[in-house]
Amino acid sequence: MARELAVGGATLLVHGRDERRGRETLDEIGSDRARFLKADLSSLAEVRSLAKQVTDDCDRLDAIVNNAGIGAAEPGAGQRLESADGYELRFAVNYLAGYLLTRLLLDLLKRSAPARIVNVSSAGQAPIDFQDVMLERYYTGVRAYCQSKLAQIMFTFDLADELRDRGVTATCLHPATYMPTKMVRAAGVDPISPLEQGVQATLRLVADPGLDGVTGQYFNGTHSAEPHPQAGDAEARRELREVSDRFTGLA
Repeated sequence: MARELAVGGATLLVHGRDERRGRETLDEIGSDRARFLKADLSSLAEVRSLAKQVTDDCDRLDAIVNNAGIGAAEPGAGQRLESADGYELRFAVNYLAGYLLTRLLLDLLKRSAPARIVNVSSAGQAPIDFQDVMLERYYTGVRAYCQSKLAQIMFTFDLADELRDRGVTATCLHPATYMPTKMVRAAGVDPISPLEQGVQATLRLVADPGLDGVTGQYFNGTHSAEPHPQAGDAEARRELREVSDRFTGLA
């Protein structure tokens, strides 16, 4: 997707936690308008540092794609792990990092309007138990992954309501089913969808002019779909927002 955006003349900020792999990615993109920004999203301090790099160096931001994620199996062979801040790792990386990063960049996105926020979620979704958000009583890697992905969708719907008159849209998607990624292979699952299918579905939400103004929607691939019912529960979304603000220090 980055290569296609670069061909179209976009300036790209490519995030990763490994400097060497980041430089290799820039070489693959092959554009002098692409930059690598290093940060480990399992640390909220590094998420804040990443946001500061963007706001210090950029006078506009047309789109943000929150795509980083940890699957159900690795790391930890499906065991419960914690982030640098002491939060359940999959919730921290898959959801809290994107939540905090997006919140810290909202003013820049508003100044850049029209702008887009795209959260890469999943069809695998599990309701959030607000008495055990960190899954200390009952944990499986699958439950942790699916809870974090539903949280992304709930956040997307909240953003859409918040930003509806500000020229910034928020959408989310399940890009494709079991693409040949490291996450899927680590889970021991045979790939189903080609990688390009997910790339094109995500690129569509980022750059398709036909989606100008479309906000507050969840897509399965390129088709509008209905997520888990908790995503439509305004009280649950309020609870998640309060939890997220407290965990990230935004409260």
